[in-house]
Amino acid sequence: MKAFLSALALGASALPAAASGEHGLTLKPLDTYESGIFAEGAAEIVAWDGYTQRIFVVNAAAVTVDVLDGSKPNDLRKIDAIDASAFGGFANSVAVHGDVLAVAIESADKQANGLVALYRTKDLKLLNTVPVGALPDMVTFDETGRYILVANEGEPNADYSVDPAGSVSIIDLKRGAKHATVRHATFDAFNDKADELRAAGVRLYGPNATVAQDVEPEYITTSGGKAYVTLQEANAVAVVDIARATVTKILPLGYKDHSLPGNGLDPSDRDSAVAIANWPVFGIYSPDAINSYSYRGKTYLVTANEGDTRAYDTFNEEVRVGASAVKLDATAFPNASALKANAALGRLTVTNTLGDTDGDGDYDALYVPGGRSFSIWSSDGKQVFDSGSDFESITANLLPGAFNSNHEEQPSADTRSDNKGPEPEGLAIGEYLGRTYAFVGLERTSGVMIYDITNPRDVTFVDYVNRRDFTVPVCITDAEDECAASNPAAGDLGPEGLTFVPWDCSPTGRPLLIVGNEISGSTTVYELARK
Repeated sequence: MKAFLSALALGASALPAAASGEHGLTLKPLDTYESGIFAEGAAEIVAWDGYTQRIFVVNAAAVTVDVLDGSKPNDLRKIDAIDASAFGGFANSVAVHGDVLAVAIESADKQANGLVALYRTKDLKLLNTVPVGALPDMVTFDETGRYILVANEGEPNADYSVDPAGSVSIIDLKRGAKHATVRHATFDAFNDKADELRAAGVRLYGPNATVAQDVEPEYITTSGGKAYVTLQEANAVAVVDIARATVTKILPLGYKDHSLPGNGLDPSDRDSAVAIANWPVFGIYSPDAINSYSYRGKTYLVTANEGDTRAYDTFNEEVRVGASAVKLDATAFPNASALKANAALGRLTVTNTLGDTDGDGDYDALYVPGGRSFSIWSSDGKQVFDSGSDFESITANLLPGAFNSNHEEQPSADTRSDNKGPEPEGLAIGEYLGRTYAFVGLERTSGVMIYDITNPRDVTFVDYVNRRDFTVPVCITDAEDECAASNPAAGDLGPEGLTFVPWDCSPTGRPLLIVGNEISGSTTVYELARK
């Protein structure tokens, strides 16, 4: 039987005082569709169509968008698939509005421009294909349904000899999908402002890259005619005027001080222990997913602070604190020798592109990828809330034997402490009974964190739900002892895409959360329920 863990099941006393859930809500699993494919992205991004009551799931392994019948969410069945292989390399993202389904498809040459394919939802008829930028990584509709926005990441190739510019494509459906037009919001206007942006805190460090090449848009949310786009490696958010197809601002997000109370982390995968503590390091938020909501007439942005680095054949920023190349400044780190021990910071992954503040060749500060948290920001990029060390503290209390696990191995406790910890990545926001909730997927440890974020300045932990069974192998092996398929008994591994379905669009009459799990290749439908 699959494990089902929640704060309720283990008791509120198991949780740290700063994160004691007071709300009687949880996620009740209804059913899971198993693709059977392990660690090949067979269930990544998910979208819900309330009219046809179908779930669309990006299946990178098969280069398709799988179509599930969601009319009976306790009996999920695959009923069709959209073959994206004729259009390019992979389908990366999917979104639905009205009777239009949009699929973002990268080129077979990852550095070449991709496209968005538009389909009619009821019969999956291809309506149009629209050219967009290089590596279209995320697609979404704005609130009105008139515009489709695409985050074109524009990643370089392995040796950094080709580095396409990042951009945001804006597809206008004013005259319908068959007559869609497209414009591209570029970052070219910021190319001569690189020094100014760096001084403000925007991370620009790719070799010989312009600002436009370096920003790499990742994820999009829209509100009031504006799009807010995470620039993950740049540790920033871009603001786009949708109607004008213009990037108007780049907002730096700053850094998280892990030496402050409430901001602790476990930095070592070699101490065989849960050891969350304050350390003299800074976290680079580098968010992946972003969403938005309104409170008292103001727009707030919510980010899952996954963290990301550039690790290519000819340029790799990752280095461990214990490496000989990392020389710690004697004044900034008077206990440098002790910090370099494996049980201290020695194993922690940091970037070699930050920290030498005086240019003398040693590190005056240490910066780690990811915030191990989720944050709420004002629309002008000022942080209103951060979950601090909650994710590690909560999982340590509820899953002490599987703390900071890897999602591809079992057992693997503590193996991710040196690099991003539980690694929050996916995010959804939904309203229920007058309250607003954030659902945050933990890519490595797996499971979903639930927070009441109605008031962004008074955020409350609600529950943590994890269907992963840490006692069984994650995959089924063949005669050569190679992993041949996902083991359904292991549960859901690596939540990637989360979609909230409000009660009035749900076949059960209650809100749903649909989660695509990249590693287990499974898609699970949950119902929001009272404990």
